[in-house]
Amino acid sequence: MSQPMTPAAVHKQYDEAMTAFRRQIADPAARVAFGREADGFMRQCACGVWHADQGLTPLHVEYYNALYSKGNPVPTALYWELASAVAEFPGFALPSFFRRLVQADLEGGRSQSRRFVDTFTLMALLFAAVDGKVSEAEAGFVNACADSLSAYCDHAGVRGGKSGLDVNEFVARRTDGAPVKTGRPEDEAVSPAPAQTEAAGTEPPAEQAPSLEELLAELDGLCGLAKVKEDVKGLINLVKVRKLRQEAGLPVPPMSLHLVFMGNPGTGKTTVARLLSKIYHAVGVLSKGQLVEVDRSGLVAGFVGQTALKTQEAIDKALGGVLFIDEAYALANQDNANDFGREAIEVLLKGMEDHRDDLIVIVAGYTDLMGDFIHANPGLESRFNKYFYFEDYDGEQLAEIFRSMCRKNGYELDEAADKAAAEAFQLLYQRRDENFGNARDVRNVFEAAVASQANRVAAMEAPERKDLMALTVADLDLEDGEENSEKESG
Repeated sequence: MSQPMTPAAVHKQYDEAMTAFRRQIADPAARVAFGREADGFMRQCACGVWHADQGLTPLHVEYYNALYSKGNPVPTALYWELASAVAEFPGFALPSFFRRLVQADLEGGRSQSRRFVDTFTLMALLFAAVDGKVSEAEAGFVNACADSLSAYCDHAGVRGGKSGLDVNEFVARRTDGAPVKTGRPEDEAVSPAPAQTEAAGTEPPAEQAPSLEELLAELDGLCGLAKVKEDVKGLINLVKVRKLRQEAGLPVPPMSLHLVFMGNPGTGKTTVARLLSKIYHAVGVLSKGQLVEVDRSGLVAGFVGQTALKTQEAIDKALGGVLFIDEAYALANQDNANDFGREAIEVLLKGMEDHRDDLIVIVAGYTDLMGDFIHANPGLESRFNKYFYFEDYDGEQLAEIFRSMCRKNGYELDEAADKAAAEAFQLLYQRRDENFGNARDVRNVFEAAVASQANRVAAMEAPERKDLMALTVADLDLEDGEENSEKESG
């Protein structure tokens, strides 16, 4: 067995491969969906690979936390969390972004979904090889997953055929990128290339950052959030005028661009924060524009001295972009003066001062609790003086979010199902309580509907494309969505 790979090497190969594939996606909606969803899907597949091998070690946690693409949140899983995810791996499921990719291929006469099967296979083999080898069990799992993706392409009618990659050729390969010679030709292994479609020895073209106009159009395309959209545009105008005054040699008064997002779960706070990080970059406030998302567990350690290191690491990752702290109120434990959360706040305030020209911090959480958080430290009050309030979505907006999820994932509602969904979400809104999850509840309903539809379609002898896309009244079950929301909130 070869020496295990380093987490840095895993991240480099993974980021290069996923970034290169994303650049090749021609359909904008499919490209956005891939950028948002692919990392989570691939990390879940890593759990599946390691579940097949049954050989989890603490080093696997570092490998798992290395699986993220440029501009996306960095995972911070702990050993027990990963061990649970691996042990309880539910089985391979077709990702929604892949369905959108297939739909885009059918509409544009392309076969990029076929190429994703190759990228997926190579990345899954990379996960298998982190311990220095690819076992037969891991290879079997990768083969089965790749076959599922290819079969979906076949059934949908995507042009092209099954990939020519033979997973068995990778068994016992070296992890430094060179083939292994074991004396048997059938055991020779090939290293997965980070970007098969790129010419050897050439640098992939730089990914063009979205323009301010494109980002504002994406903001306007979000459902609801009228006041938030107005506040964001006002903030942009303020920044623009400040730059013009600087260029004209006029005095520019000091201004904090750090923000407080207040509102209930599922109201779009993270989505808007991600857009704002890119907007700040587009208008020249930030040098990179990435979003690093953390909560208390990503900043606070359980013993003296380590919280400062952990918080500083998060700040360093966010330099040039936005550090988004969800449920920030959990850092200010009013009942315990010695709570390590206070140490995190002190380090955070120092980082905001030291990097005030290239770091934006956005703190988010429930409205009432965020007020307590800001008043817990005078330094917080002086640095956070802009508040965005995210209202709950009403019944009509919840229904529109549901329709949008259906469209983006290649599902269609007939008239009866659309009407039933609208009525159900209106009822959900009217009956909302402290467990109301807004868009999270909508996603629960959507996922339950997709699962119900899958059971229905699987019973058909020869389902057609329209059957695969149709969601009917029978597929909708709002009560399941409510129950799932309560479990999630609990």
